Amino acid sequence: MGRSWRSSASIQAIWVIMLVLGVVLSTRMTVEGRKARILESFEYPAISCRGHSASITDYGGVGDGKASNTKAFHDAVNHLSQYGSDGGAQLIVPAGKWLTGSFNLTSHFTLFLHKDAVLLASQDINGWPVIDPLPSYGRGRDAVGGRYISFIFGTNLTDVVITGALWWQQFHKKKLKYTRPYMIEILHSDTIQISNLTLVNSPAWNVHPVYSRNIIVQGVTILAPVTSPNTDGINPGTKIQDCYIVSGDDCVAVKSGWDEYGISYGMPTKQLVIRRLTCISPYSATIALGSEMSGGIQDVRAEDIVAINTESGVRIKTGVGRGGYVKDIYVRGMSLHTMKWAFWITGNYGSHPDTHYDPKAVPAIQNINYMNVVAENVSMAARLEGISGDPFTGICISNATIGLAKKAKKVPWTCTDIEGMTSGVTPPPCGLLPDQGPEKIGMCDFPEDSLPIDAVELKMCSYTTMNHI
Repeated sequence: MGRSWRSSASIQAIWVIMLVLGVVLSTRMTVEGRKARILESFEYPAISCRGHSASITDYGGVGDGKASNTKAFHDAVNHLSQYGSDGGAQLIVPAGKWLTGSFNLTSHFTLFLHKDAVLLASQDINGWPVIDPLPSYGRGRDAVGGRYISFIFGTNLTDVVITGALWWQQFHKKKLKYTRPYMIEILHSDTIQISNLTLVNSPAWNVHPVYSRNIIVQGVTILAPVTSPNTDGINPGTKIQDCYIVSGDDCVAVKSGWDEYGISYGMPTKQLVIRRLTCISPYSATIALGSEMSGGIQDVRAEDIVAINTESGVRIKTGVGRGGYVKDIYVRGMSLHTMKWAFWITGNYGSHPDTHYDPKAVPAIQNINYMNVVAENVSMAARLEGISGDPFTGICISNATIGLAKKAKKVPWTCTDIEGMTSGVTPPPCGLLPDQGPEKIGMCDFPEDSLPIDAVELKMCSYTTMNHI
């Protein structure tokens, strides 16, 4: 129980997942007789630089958007894995459209995509292997049993571009026997970087590092239709910063397991940093804690958060049978525009994986801090609902101005089974959150010490290629 989880056109349209980047710093052309030599140099920041490089074309890859490159990616990763103890290797994906099925990565490995490279995920569902459910979930999220493997599964991902398949239609028609795949999933891993990419239209969770530590998710853009189910942006990481997410579900969803399976697995999500996040999600939260939080969530620090046309700011979701805890949550600096709720804590949320959960397993929600919040066009300031006999305690809100919409609810705050205090909050909060006066406006906590993940420094890595035409 002492482990720590630091941390998911038409009906025939391709599952478009464009993970975009790869920075071209210089391009130079020289004349050599009748041939031109094109020299491209790429530089990108990464946790580790690699001693060996290869192109997907070296393994038979064809970037015409039609030929299957599944074998090429498998062969490339298998071959380059031999350099793990000799400086590692990077696989370069040049400009083009590269159709492929799911593939796994390896340790000490960088997947680098040219800024004009796109990975297209195969639409043949039969070509996606089925793997076991997560042990802290006990079953697939959509259905009992396993789940389709994620499009990219492995470690040390950097600079990726992806496009994908028709999973939502199959899901809505209830034709899928297993849980939908995620875009990128990293399991049981250490020191992973996912950066400078754009993901479009994942079939379910987009970025899902789980049972892992020292995960950096940075400079990521995630785009999903706002009506798409379960397309959570990032679930979760250790440090998430400078990300822009449009989602049909929570932009960042912090989890740690589902009911008795999460309690038994005992791997809490701890020491999570979220900075400079921009979210659009009309039906879900900017940052959600839960509802699968049975392994525990502790020490989450979020600051400089912007939400536009989003259901709620930071939402805590839990219920009877979950057990676990959500505690030591610190949020500083939120700018919210057109929201249903600025603050939402729910103690009656979520289904159960099976009938084996313990109805006496109630969650502990405590030490929740929100400070320096400005919101406009909000339907309701807050909906804060604990559990009868299990009040949520230590809720602190300070220096918050909530501008209500013209058709806002008549009662801006509803509070049940909670305890806490406020200072400098407009409109005036409910009686369970008494105002401590203007002299206490800085009373809510936000730790000033640095977490270990902030000590990780990125190196500047490079790659140079010459093409003769």
